[in-house]
Amino acid sequence: MDLNAIPKLKNLESNNFFLLAGPCAIEGEDMALRIAEKVIAITDKLSIPYIFKGSFKKANRSRIDSFTGIGDEKALKILKKVSETFNVPTVTDIHEISDAEMAAAYVDVLQIPAFLVRQTDLVVAAANTGKVVNLKKGQFMSPESMKHAVTKVLDCKNQQVMITDRGTMFGYQDMIVDFRGIPTMKQFAPTVLDVTHSLQQPNQTSGVTGGRPDMIETIARAGIATGVDGLFMETHFDPANAKSDGANMLHLDYLEKVLTNLTAIRQTINNLD
Repeated sequence: MDLNAIPKLKNLESNNFFLLAGPCAIEGEDMALRIAEKVIAITDKLSIPYIFKGSFKKANRSRIDSFTGIGDEKALKILKKVSETFNVPTVTDIHEISDAEMAAAYVDVLQIPAFLVRQTDLVVAAANTGKVVNLKKGQFMSPESMKHAVTKVLDCKNQQVMITDRGTMFGYQDMIVDFRGIPTMKQFAPTVLDVTHSLQQPNQTSGVTGGRPDMIETIARAGIATGVDGLFMETHFDPANAKSDGANMLHLDYLEKVLTNLTAIRQTINNLD
């Protein structure tokens, strides 16, 4: 994959990691623009190539009364407005075959959720749009098995594909990151580490997923040291009141310090190479 294929992606000359970051879900226009503006200011300061992330809908929820979105077209239009306002690429996840063509009209990168990455028809539908496809590694899959998901995209004559590791199930209610998988997956496609979902604590009796946001920088530091090409991170100015995944998001106030530290580590790694 060539990162230059992602429209509006800046700071590519920096040899820094790239970042996919934003709220878990699009809750409204004001919140999306507020988060994007803050993250863009930080990433431009640190010369980090940046893609704004926001789910236009949340299909995988613990309970039937959990927040799923503000309306598909409404949320997608907000993603497009973020892109046009700040001249930044955007990514959103899709869950059904029909989502692929619809979302592709508004965003630059289509993301396949971890639970769905083995769904051939969904992966093929994303690949056939010609957009960059981000494949989340299934929590139940080995790093080696992601080769087959990548091959499905390549077989559709779409070379623009990347992998994101979001941890592996450890028992019923915890996730771990096996950093041995990073160099393995990098053989197949550029590899991103999701440093927020990999700290989830799913299947809580309350029906609300837990998390360990205090460990976000720890996991991210290890990922940079291991050689990930990019990081995926969900952030919000009020995680406690976010409508989705607030328990494992990084507070927006902490983002600059975390990214500053990670950029310093990346620079050190670059010097070693």
